[in-house]
Amino acid sequence: MTTPGRLAFLLPHMTGGGAERVALRLIEDFVAYGHPVDLLLMTQWGELLPLLPPAVRIIDLHAPRVRDVIRPLARYLRTERPEGLQAFMWPLTVAAVVAHRLARSNVRLVLSDHTTLSKQYGHLGRARRALLRESIRFAYPRADARVAVSAQAADDLAAVGGLARDGITVIYNPVDRPSAEVRDSAAAQAAAAAWGNATARIITVGGLKAAKNQPLLIEAFAILRRSRPARLVILGEGELRGKLEALVAARGLTGDVVLPGFFTDPWPFYDTAQVFALSSDYEGYGNVLIEAMRAGLSIASTDCPSGPREILDGGTFGRLVPCDDPAALALALAEMLDHPAHPAIMRARAEALSGQDTSDRYLELMTA
Repeated sequence: MTTPGRLAFLLPHMTGGGAERVALRLIEDFVAYGHPVDLLLMTQWGELLPLLPPAVRIIDLHAPRVRDVIRPLARYLRTERPEGLQAFMWPLTVAAVVAHRLARSNVRLVLSDHTTLSKQYGHLGRARRALLRESIRFAYPRADARVAVSAQAADDLAAVGGLARDGITVIYNPVDRPSAEVRDSAAAQAAAAAWGNATARIITVGGLKAAKNQPLLIEAFAILRRSRPARLVILGEGELRGKLEALVAARGLTGDVVLPGFFTDPWPFYDTAQVFALSSDYEGYGNVLIEAMRAGLSIASTDCPSGPREILDGGTFGRLVPCDDPAALALALAEMLDHPAHPAIMRARAEALSGQDTSDRYLELMTA
């Protein structure tokens, strides 16, 4: 029997973002399959580090800037020669291609982007947008595979970089539901405290940053609260906390909107909610929608690029509303509270989109 080959992952760090959680899931699965796994980080920090399997070798590249990754990564590829390397997120993907060529490596190189690049970097100046376009045009065809996490994100990547669309593989993110035995008791206590005695429970999960547009959700919730009692939990942390807290106070929602912070284990919050709301201006895929589905929640989401329309099948598995329309989002939240989705149907949809076969598809690309 052939011994499974060593596989490597390259990320900036292991904070609680969507790409990092995807990497964690893939690493867990590949270790379970018997592969030795190396995790190469620009800087060794992040809330998800303690969740890595003990067998994983963590390599700190001590690279404060993306360009500082190239030489230590090339040295790693020459000396360790893993079977496959997956690099996450532009511009780290470009650095991986340069290091791969510098090392004259035969390692299979997979590039993985987890956002809609034109939206993520659309605010950049003309020179930076040109760098985005030309670096992708140069680097991505030189990798063995390119992965986007939704069809819309793949279309966007092809358009931004002038790539052939059929050269981009779409793989929905693997999202699992942990067993009850590994639940975080502190998170469970925090969830109980956050909900209190509320009977109508709405949750959103994500970093407190502009792309997630939590102000839209707060405005929609303010409209909803005019006609019924409800509570909104905004789970996550970020630079916009102060702005969101000020908006909550200005709308007279103190006590009805709760911001408990970031939790490595969000599942106790999912398990005790009824409706999940996504108010983003853009996503790459929307892992949190799949997590909500796995918890059997009803969903109201902005119809943002990219992911929600694919995940919800055009509105079959939840309500889709225009971006920046608080009245429409408020109406969708009310509809989901009054006419909840069947939990078993939502869980089956989550499994169909992001079950075990998604990890297997990534493994095929890294070991083909």
